[in-house]
Amino acid sequence: MRRIKTTTTTSTELQPEDRVETINTTLQVTSCQVYPLKEPAGRTKGLARVVLADQLQLTGLRIVDGSNGLFVSYPNDPSYKGDDYRSLFYPITRELRDHIEAVVIKAYQEAVK
Repeated sequence: MRRIKTTTTTSTELQPEDRVETINTTLQVTSCQVYPLKEPAGRTKGLARVVLADQLQLTGLRIVDGSNGLFVSYPNDPSYKGDDYRSLFYPITRELRDHIEAVVIKAYQEAVK
C-alpha cells in the first residue's frame, strides 16, 4: 500500500498591505443557466450554473424542493468520509446566498412554465 505524505496548513487573512492587487467588484450573478430535470431524482428538481461578476463560474448547483419550498444546494466533496457533508464551495455571507438563490429559482421557475 502506498502512503501519501500530507501536511497541515493554516490559513491567515491577508492584510490590505499584503495583497498584491485589490479588485473592486461586487459578486453579482451575471449569468445563470438552469437545467430542469425531466424526471426529478428524489427532491432534486434541476441543476444550475451561475457566473459571478463575469469572473467566477459555479457549477453543480442543485435546485431542491425542501419542506419550505425550493432552495439551492451546493456541491459536496465526494471523497469526504465524515458523518456530515462537506461543501466544495458556498457563499459566506447571507446576502450573497440569498442573491444566488433568488436568481437561480427565478430562472428555474421561468424554465418550467
